[in-house]
Amino acid sequence: MEDVKLMKGNEALAEAAIRAGADAYFGYPITPQSEVIEYLMLERPEHRTGMVVLQAESELAAINMVYGAAGAGKRAMTSSSSPGISLKLEGISYIAGSELPCLIVNVQRGGPGLGTIQPAQADYFQAVKGGGHGDYRLLVLAPSTVQEMADFVSLGFDLAFKYRNPVMILSDGAIGQMMEKVYLPDQIERLTDEQIVEKYGSWATTGKKNRERNIITSLDLKPERHEKHNIHLQEKYKKIEENEVRFETIQCDDADYIIVAFGSGARISQKVVELGRKKGIKIGLLRPITLWPFPKDIINKLADQAIGFMSVEMNAGQMIEDVELSVKGKAPVSHYGRMGGMIPTPSEVLEAVEKDIANIKKLQEV
Repeated sequence: MEDVKLMKGNEALAEAAIRAGADAYFGYPITPQSEVIEYLMLERPEHRTGMVVLQAESELAAINMVYGAAGAGKRAMTSSSSPGISLKLEGISYIAGSELPCLIVNVQRGGPGLGTIQPAQADYFQAVKGGGHGDYRLLVLAPSTVQEMADFVSLGFDLAFKYRNPVMILSDGAIGQMMEKVYLPDQIERLTDEQIVEKYGSWATTGKKNRERNIITSLDLKPERHEKHNIHLQEKYKKIEENEVRFETIQCDDADYIIVAFGSGARISQKVVELGRKKGIKIGLLRPITLWPFPKDIINKLADQAIGFMSVEMNAGQMIEDVELSVKGKAPVSHYGRMGGMIPTPSEVLEAVEKDIANIKKLQEV
């Protein structure tokens, strides 16, 4: 039965993982995502659903445990925060190269280095450009509410198994720590090995059982064969780009100026749109829900009507590169951001928008 609760984003994600029929969670504490593993340890899901929850000895151990469980066809996940995700990147590249499904959660904090425990969005490059080695891609979902922290767990697992590819939920410390009302789904039963084979095919290492053995690896020392595997991966990524783009538009139909923002930045920018409209400025908001695949086509379409764009991010300017590539020179693109754990206010973003619009109009008059 669906429940309504007041929960932190991290807690909602953890409860949603149990209800999504997750088989295993392997993690390691780090602020501001420690509530994920704390909640799972307190809930003891092994008694509710049989889900395994284990605090590994390190982030490296955790991601390799996910690798092993994913290879057996299990719904496995991990979570961490910025420096911890950096430590997991080698394993993430192995998982992507082996074409295994899993869910990875990054509740971002400020960097670089150990940085701060305050929220930031400076891991965008790491998530969408393939922070590890090799030509691989993650599907990246960017929640902007506690509800989406919960909803994206089930969606993330579905996408991971549909494409046999790791999926990342790229959140931040603000969304992970804030409390909101959340609707939690009904409990889904965990699958048996037989059900896994029936639903997903026989690629998983569920025991030989009258078939040839399955070998799961990302290693191939023959370059001709490995290139063929890479071509196959790129073809899969193309299919994902064609089929899995998700975004939200807010008051873009008549907008003269478009803000592009995700996560906490989108929440702030929604208020900017409201304040700007009250002052007679036709601002719209494009919120990418999938950071990869990126909603480039809709941004390019909006560039036919808008005089300018602003990428609002809690970083020095990362997503702006994808916005510029999507706009393709049809309109100027600017950036507004705060760094080091600082969260911009709607009023300061609106002031930056007004200045940018004034500059664009001056240039148009020349």
